[in-house]
Amino acid sequence: MKLYESGQDYLETILILSKKINNVRSIDVANDMNVTKQSAHRAIKNLKENNLINIDSNGYITLTDIGIKIATNIYDRHVVISKFLVSIGVPEDVALADACKLEHDLSEISFEALKKLVNK
Repeated sequence: MKLYESGQDYLETILILSKKINNVRSIDVANDMNVTKQSAHRAIKNLKENNLINIDSNGYITLTDIGIKIATNIYDRHVVISKFLVSIGVPEDVALADACKLEHDLSEISFEALKKLVNK
């Protein structure tokens, strides 16, 4: 299964929202990501078909074990990269936006080296 950047972003958003609110729905995801309800519905349907999320009879979304693993990995990358950028003087809003772009493309080797540097 190939999970594109947008799918990773949806999983990360679901993870973050699930820490803030008890019951995450597709409308919550759409609002948080500033996308249309239709776009969110399509993406969420795809995530469900790939067994990355579950949706109960009330429409509440939860991450599966593999969904949690992917979302946590992406979120960890986001946090580390944004912390690094802020530490070298990048304004926080710019660092957060740039981290969203870099988290998907940075190699595992470079990320681990960056993570060691940030955690010193």
